[in-house]
Amino acid sequence: MNHKIKNDRTVSLNQSGFTIIETLIGIAIFILIVGVLTLFSKNIWTYNSIINSELTSVNTNRIALKTMVAEIRTASSGSNGAYAISLANSTSFTFYSDIYDNGLKEKIRYFLNGTNLQKGVIVPTGSPLAYTGNEVITTMVPYVTNSSIFDYYDENYDGTTAPLGAPVDISEIRLVKITVTTNNNPGRSASPITISSQVTLRNIKDNL
Repeated sequence: MNHKIKNDRTVSLNQSGFTIIETLIGIAIFILIVGVLTLFSKNIWTYNSIINSELTSVNTNRIALKTMVAEIRTASSGSNGAYAISLANSTSFTFYSDIYDNGLKEKIRYFLNGTNLQKGVIVPTGSPLAYTGNEVITTMVPYVTNSSIFDYYDENYDGTTAPLGAPVDISEIRLVKITVTTNNNPGRSASPITISSQVTLRNIKDNL
C-alpha cells in the first residue's frame, strides 16, 4: 500500500515538471523575442533619426532659399557704380545689394564649394568705395548633391522657356532659378531632398 502511494507521487512530480528540452526551447524562444524587440527598437530609432534629419534639412534649405531670394530680388548697382550682377554661372552667382540696410551695397557671392552652398559678403570701404576688403564666408546649406544650382532667364521667360546658355550674358538676366538638392544621410535609406525657387531681379526687370 505504501509502495503504491510512493509510485503515484513520483509519477505526479514527473508530469508537473519541465524536461531539459522544454527548458532549452523556452530559453530559445525568450532569446528570439528579446532579439526581435531589440531589432524593432533599433529600427524605430534609426527611422526616427532619419526623419528628424530630413525635417531639419528641409527647414535649413527653406530658410537659405528664402534669404537668397530676398537678397537677389533687391540686386542693384554697386556702391562703386558696377553693374548689379558681377558673375553668373551654374555654381556661382555674384551681385550687389544693401543686405545690411546701411546705405551701402554689399557684394554678395553665393557659390557651391564642394558639397556646401556658401555665401560670401564683402562690405565696400575706402574713398572712393571699393570691394577690396576681406570676404566673410558662411555655409548656407551643407550636404548638397546637385552640381548645378543656378539657372538664368531673360525677359522672354514664360514658365517653359529654356534657361540662358553658357557662358551667360549677365546683361540679359532678368530671373534667377535656384535649385538645391541635399542628402544628409547618403549611407542610409534617406531620400534626397530638392527645394527650388525663382526670383525676379526687381531693379533691372523689363517685361516681367
